[in-house]
Amino acid sequence: MKKTSSALLSFLLLVMMVTPTPFLADRVLAKGQKDNLDAKVQKIMADMSIEEKVGQLFIVHVYGKTATDEAYEQTNIDQERGGKNFKEVIEKYHIGGVIYFNWTDNITIPLDARQVNNLSNDIQKVAMNDNGIPLFVSTDQEGGIVQRVVEPATVFPGNMALGATGSEQLANASGRVLGEELKSLGINVDFAPSLDVNMNAENPVIGVRSFGEDPEMVSRLGVSQIEGYNQENIISTAKHFPGHGDTDTDSHYALPIIDHDLKTLHDIDLKPFKAAIDEGVDAIMTGHIVVPALDDSGLPATLSKPILTDLLRDEMGFDGLIITDSLGMSGANVVPEERVGVEAFKAGADILLNPPNVELAYNGVLDAVESGEISEKRLDASVFRILKKKMENGLFKNPYTSSDAINNIGSEENLQTADDIADKSITLVKNDEDLLPLDGSETVLVTGPSAAQPDLLTRFLKDKNVKADAFSTGVSPSKEEISQAVSKAEKSDVIMITTYTANTNEKQQEMVNAIQETGKKIIVAGMRNPYDLMAFPNVAVFLNTYSYLDVSVAALSRVLTGEVNPSGELPVAIPDQYEIGHGLDYIGNVEHTKDIQTLVDRFKATDDMKKDTARKLTIHLNAVERFEQTGKTDKASKHLTGFQQLIAHDKKNGDISEKAFSYLDTAAAKLQHKWSK
Repeated sequence: MKKTSSALLSFLLLVMMVTPTPFLADRVLAKGQKDNLDAKVQKIMADMSIEEKVGQLFIVHVYGKTATDEAYEQTNIDQERGGKNFKEVIEKYHIGGVIYFNWTDNITIPLDARQVNNLSNDIQKVAMNDNGIPLFVSTDQEGGIVQRVVEPATVFPGNMALGATGSEQLANASGRVLGEELKSLGINVDFAPSLDVNMNAENPVIGVRSFGEDPEMVSRLGVSQIEGYNQENIISTAKHFPGHGDTDTDSHYALPIIDHDLKTLHDIDLKPFKAAIDEGVDAIMTGHIVVPALDDSGLPATLSKPILTDLLRDEMGFDGLIITDSLGMSGANVVPEERVGVEAFKAGADILLNPPNVELAYNGVLDAVESGEISEKRLDASVFRILKKKMENGLFKNPYTSSDAINNIGSEENLQTADDIADKSITLVKNDEDLLPLDGSETVLVTGPSAAQPDLLTRFLKDKNVKADAFSTGVSPSKEEISQAVSKAEKSDVIMITTYTANTNEKQQEMVNAIQETGKKIIVAGMRNPYDLMAFPNVAVFLNTYSYLDVSVAALSRVLTGEVNPSGELPVAIPDQYEIGHGLDYIGNVEHTKDIQTLVDRFKATDDMKKDTARKLTIHLNAVERFEQTGKTDKASKHLTGFQQLIAHDKKNGDISEKAFSYLDTAAAKLQHKWSK
């Protein structure tokens, strides 16, 4: 294969010297800058071989912790990675990028930040020495159930938890933190956020990865999170176009069909993607889903020209990168393996993600170009977009990441952001007989599948002086486990059951029903999908966390004990039971400013608030109340926002407790909501 000329390398060095620093402001280019950028990209392309151009289309996975990891050489050969290590694959195929996974040992659990940082820098060196073109270094870091970078990094509850908060500010903050920590590891592309509108309670692949069921909310929160990624100069990817939210089939293992008509598609599924395009999202990932209303050929969207080119590129006006979902998934394999990449590219994709056989996929596309099936003009169009995005994001100037950057991973501020989201996401759906918060005097049995974290929840409750014991079962409890759980329940005052997608698990349903028959006080917490309540609608108390991760389990313990006032609202409807937006709390109705003052007086009488702080807050609330009484709700709202900022400052300074802040902040939010109507 032809090597880039020395003249090109000299030019690239010049580009690296003059390309602007990759901050948000550099992403918006004036016409003159854009023309100059386009010329630079075209000059680079003029000296590239066909082989190099085809290589830029591929993002692949390779096993190993280093660029030349000897421990994984045979694995890479056996798994058809195209070479024995990163270095060999990059030099042989001139690939456009790599994708990191935990199972390839690129990112370990727990995270070894220095190892990932070194790996990213080393593979960039290989690419720059090969042809002077930096790599896209990517991963799936959505938060929640799909995140490759975990502790000691910041772990987030996920999108549906964000949906339960309804907060654009928190969605933006999550994008900024995710972006900052990825960037410190040398990762410059995140395949997130998921903009699928989850409309199906039995969706096995999206579920809590979605912000919710309301396309307007999915759009608002998705755009806010994309803005957060942009602020950290991370390339974000809206997925899974044209919308994977209404299916009961997992495209990893089969080919789902979305039977929406055109009006439904435009009103629901496509709306968040249009919002993301308007925001300037960098990339959109295709879904391996059949949508007959858009293409009646039976092909998945990934291989559909009517969907990727006619709809996404032409009708919706998207001029960014179109990236396929993983080409190793069953939903994409409806044509011979060597043709999957070719057909996806012909349909309109720019980047072919994660083919199961690198050499086969690469040669398939190369052969199609050389035979004329794929024109050089079409090839150049995608390569131009890829190189331009790399240049816009400053990768040609400096593809490397300082080793000191990892010091920001899992910072106290970042972890607090995750805690705030988790606290505000917990949704109290039912609280019959006011069983919550726990009063601390009763014995509590915490039981459920180990995946739903009963042991961890018990430890958190014990730390809060709750007399709790744990009993864990399998995901589908056996008869013996159910019998043991019932026996232990009969000896306890309150039974706390944690469930894990119990709406589709008959054994978990049997256990809940058997414990209900004891007549004990029962609390159920869904640790993933809120649809679990459909399986046992008669339980007295039901909460949902949207996540079984430690950050959400800790938040649940705070809500159960009353340390945090639950303020989450259902981002999806629970069919035949509760609508979107339903959620209870511990403070009841907040009709006027004086209701917030009542809370201040309550906390002033305890150790939750300093007396001087209480006086200061009362003065502020008196001003809010004067505006409220004179009907000037706009001014009242503005001053109440100031009150919320004030209590956040007081919490940070230790002048009020976390509990006082939680109750006052949620009360203020409820009053703000009332006034907004």
